[in-house]
Amino acid sequence: MTTAKKTTAARQGFKTGEAIVYPAHGVGRITAIEEQEIAGYKLELFVVSFEKDKMVLRVPTAKANAVGMRKLAEPDLVKKALDVLTGRARVKRTMWSRRAQEYEAKINSGDLIAVTEVVRDLYRSEAQPEQSYSERQLYEAALDRVVREIAAVNKITETESLKLIEQSLAKSPRRAKSADADGESEAEDLQDEAEAA
Repeated sequence: MTTAKKTTAARQGFKTGEAIVYPAHGVGRITAIEEQEIAGYKLELFVVSFEKDKMVLRVPTAKANAVGMRKLAEPDLVKKALDVLTGRARVKRTMWSRRAQEYEAKINSGDLIAVTEVVRDLYRSEAQPEQSYSERQLYEAALDRVVREIAAVNKITETESLKLIEQSLAKSPRRAKSADADGESEAEDLQDEAEAA
């Protein structure tokens, strides 16, 4: 296997130094476009670095779109994602294992809106009961993806991005009410879902 670093400016609409989103890992940065010979075939690869995870991924340039690698979201989409957080949580009344699979699929889809929906649905305020371990894991994975992408798009720190997300979650109809009125709102939610079904 031979490696030849190229100073290629751009391939498939992506360029060196650009921040991208890889569905299974979140926000990364293209550090190089290189050519490698593997099993007698020359392959051109994007070298994508995920600094926070201390990981480097090599993606064949021809497969970038097929694996779902995409540019960062536009600022309009980030605004829409923050609006999704202010909405009412939509938790299906199915077994947790099935919901967990659906949440995992949304997180790994790379779609900012889908990942934001997971954050909204799994968020718990201090007044609400604690999450199970697996709920917490999924929530934190989704939150991390959203935080990193919003930080990269808005060119702010991850801490500032997290504050934006928490402010949006606080505006949610369920969380805006006081703790003692919370029981009533859950009863209303169940009634709304029963009517919708």
